[in-house]
Formats: sequence, C-alpha cells, structure tokens
Amino acid sequence: MPTDFDKEAYPSPPRQTPVVEKQNALPDPALILSKLFYYSVDLPVTKFRGVIEGCRIKNRSVYYHQQFRRVPDLTECQHGDYVCYYEAEMQWRRDYKVDQEIVKVIQERMRACQAREGASHEQNCAKEIQQFNEVTKNFLSRYGDLGAYGSGRKCLMKQKERMIAAQAQSA
Repeated sequence: MPTDFDKEAYPSPPRQTPVVEKQNALPDPALILSKLFYYSVDLPVTKFRGVIEGCRIKNRSVYYHQQFRRVPDLTECQHGDYVCYYEAEMQWRRDYKVDQEIVKVIQERMRACQAREGASHEQNCAKEIQQFNEVTKNFLSRYGDLGAYGSGRKCLMKQKERMIAAQAQSA
C-alpha cells in the first residue's frame, strides 16, 4: 500500500464494539486474583517442571531400545527350576516377535521393489524375492505348526522331532 494514499477517499469502517469507559478507580478483583494465582502458583510450578524435565531428558532411555540379557534355553534349565522355565519362555516369545518383525520388514522391501519395478519385478527384484522366500521358509520351519498357543516347549519338541526325522532319513 502506498504511503501517500488519501485517507478521506477510504475512511476506516466504524467500530462495532463500543469502547468501555472505566467507571471507578478501583482495579478489577478478578484480574488481581488471576495475577496472584499466576505468580504465586502457576509460574513457580511451571518453572520447576521445566527444570525437572530438562534433567530427565538428559537421562532418558528410549523405550524401543530396551535390551534384555539372553537367558538360558529350555535345554539348559535344571529340572524343577520354574524361574528358569519362565525366563526361557519369555525369551522365546521375544525371539518370536523379533522374527515376525524381520519377516515383515523383508516383505515390505520386496513389495516396495515390486511396486517400484512394475511389470519387470520378477527379474529386477529377484534378490528380494529370494531373500523373502528364504526368511519365510526359516520362520515356518521354526514356528510353522505351533498353532495359536505356541510356546517355547512346543517349539523345542518340534525341533527335536525334526532332528529325529533327519537322523532316521540319513540312516
């Protein structure tokens, strides 16, 4: 907008709300109480929380990088050591979830390659398809026929049966 415009040609519109004129010289008690609350309660609490959160951010551990120590397998547990059985079961469940996520990541890579390459995905994505087939074969060989209530003990028995079948076939 130019600085030399004519103010008379474009007058400002009239105000819609009237200007409030102060009737007395005393300040508003609601304003006093709100300011009193702000400076006596809200401001100190906010500052204190900011200091505490600043300290916590420095020492914060990221939840998705939690590392568990490897516990003994079910084969290494002593007979009747129920704590060891429980720890081995929890380790198996963590391993199961990790293996599921590995399969999902490899599958996402394969699908992204197929979407990117289009009709020629069979020749251009051969490495990803071969890797996905290998990962799913390994996952199914370990967790395949366990059912909905799979556990570390069932998985161990399946592995044992697979080893016995391999020995019987080779003999």
